[in-house]
Amino acid sequence: MQASTEVSVQEADFDLGAELAQLSAGRADVGGIASFVGLVRDVNDGSGVHAMTLEHYPGMTERSLAEIVEQAKSRWALLGVRVIHRIGRLMPSERIVFVGVASRHRGDAFAACEFIMDYLKTQAPFWKREETPEGARWVDARETDDSAAARWERPAEQGADGTWDEVEQRR
Repeated sequence: MQASTEVSVQEADFDLGAELAQLSAGRADVGGIASFVGLVRDVNDGSGVHAMTLEHYPGMTERSLAEIVEQAKSRWALLGVRVIHRIGRLMPSERIVFVGVASRHRGDAFAACEFIMDYLKTQAPFWKREETPEGARWVDARETDDSAAARWERPAEQGADGTWDEVEQRR
């Protein structure tokens, strides 16, 4: 059975339990599911946050998320991947993003989930605007997001047959 992949960019909230259940529905080969849920914080960079608005490029964003998922599927043995990213105006404590990964073994699920989230933060075309007591501000990508994604870069290594293969860096 092929790995199922679903990517959504939406205004509506999502049901975490339903999303997790869908990753293993009808599959007896799933040995583990790893997930991440991102929430809107009420403080960022020392300022209170009353609300956050997320904007995106329709079509381009979904393609970008699908490419990130395909990269993860090429690195790890995955049985299912679900990515949901919300857009629009969100309040503190509301859910922003869900990444769920199913695999036979927990290691692949954990690594792929973390990889997808790290790349999503740096590669997907989203723009974030926070409403603070000092006024509204656009939030730039952070150096920490870039360094998190950079750790997944794979160096090339020459094999015995003279060809070059990507080698996964181990943390």
